[in-house]
Amino acid sequence: MNHRERMNAVLRGEPTDHVPIALWRHFPNDDQRAETLAARVVEFQKKFDFDFVKVTPASGYPAEMYGATFVDGRNREGTRSYVARPVNAMTDWNKIVPLDVRNPVFDRELTALKMIREQLGPDVHILQTIFSPLNSALNLAGERLYADLRQDPDMIHPALRALTETTSRFAIESLHAGADAIFFATQMATPTRLSLSEFRAFGEPYDFQVLQAIRAAKPDFIFLHMHGLEIYFDVLRYYPAEILNWHDRRTEPSLKQARALLSSDESTRGKALAGGIDEWNVLAAKSPDDVRAQVRDAVTQAGNLGFIVGAGCVIAVDTPEENIRAAIEVFRK
Repeated sequence: MNHRERMNAVLRGEPTDHVPIALWRHFPNDDQRAETLAARVVEFQKKFDFDFVKVTPASGYPAEMYGATFVDGRNREGTRSYVARPVNAMTDWNKIVPLDVRNPVFDRELTALKMIREQLGPDVHILQTIFSPLNSALNLAGERLYADLRQDPDMIHPALRALTETTSRFAIESLHAGADAIFFATQMATPTRLSLSEFRAFGEPYDFQVLQAIRAAKPDFIFLHMHGLEIYFDVLRYYPAEILNWHDRRTEPSLKQARALLSSDESTRGKALAGGIDEWNVLAAKSPDDVRAQVRDAVTQAGNLGFIVGAGCVIAVDTPEENIRAAIEVFRK
């Protein structure tokens, strides 16, 4: 099987020649130009030969579309630190309007996708990273978002509608530029951010609009990343996505619990799971043998069918190469 065939079998719940694996990371500073981002993504894939390629644009790119500025965060995640955000007062939400391909950040990321597709060829799925509209609103405003949406929700909803239109358009254009599938991420579906009722008012309906627009564009699949602790898994598991991923080593449900929960419900029974690796405490910090043991345990929990070995989120930029290879080599002969 090549990578595409292997992933297609996973999506159908069919046996594969080995359990697939994919890891992803940021490329700080190189992600400021299409050419250098593409070169690093291709280099990373050619070095490790993952079963799909998740493209990770510069952190905060949705806010950058609206004028946010950054400096290198000089952290192990490879993310950037904000210098200025576009929303600094309640009235600034009125400035958030739909954007299109004329936006320079659109152009940078779509150009990178085209280059990655050209260099990697057709045998591996390429995923573009798309953030939920509410996630982008947080990037635009920072922590003041929470006070603003509680104080005057009528100011926030028009901005969320604009972000939904921008996000949907960027996702669809990404599919046209060379992505086969979408990595849809939300960091807001957790009580550490919002109450469940707040998430259902400001997050879920806009997420569904974006996901429905993506679905209409016929991606090969949607990969849902549920970021954070104490996630609202019982809400998110019903999102229209074929693959579910979260920090399963740090928060419930475990892979075993999730598999049992999904299998008990006909509407979620066919969903695949991705995860099993603690990217910080094991992959970046322990020995290759520890990594191998965690990968084997993940497959024991999730089963051989409908499962992809992966991490809870981006791996540290200084993750030892021998640990990445240890994870890959557990099931590849």
